[in-house]
Amino acid sequence: MPDPDQDFLQQAEVCMRGLLADLDAFDPDELEADWASGVLKISFPDGRNCILNRQSAANQIWLAEGASAWHFVQDRDGRWVDTKGRGELRPILAEVLSKRLRRPIRL
Repeated sequence: MPDPDQDFLQQAEVCMRGLLADLDAFDPDELEADWASGVLKISFPDGRNCILNRQSAANQIWLAEGASAWHFVQDRDGRWVDTKGRGELRPILAEVLSKRLRRPIRL
């Protein structure tokens, strides 16, 4: 029988490593992304950060930027969706980055 906690950890890592690969394509003058111990930190030249981290106890990925925060769970289709119905992780992160970088971003 599959272990749901291990499944979550594997799926969260796949998601976050995929995001890291996308973010690594950005010019380091725009942003830098680092992943360690389940935390994906996106740093901007002005010193501000955007943080994604896995919350194993809740089986969620959390995104924080400034005063805003989102909690994502994986739905039956494998998508990471916000628990308050605000959308999927990748488009929401793209919107956050678009505002920070002042240009359209797609992830």
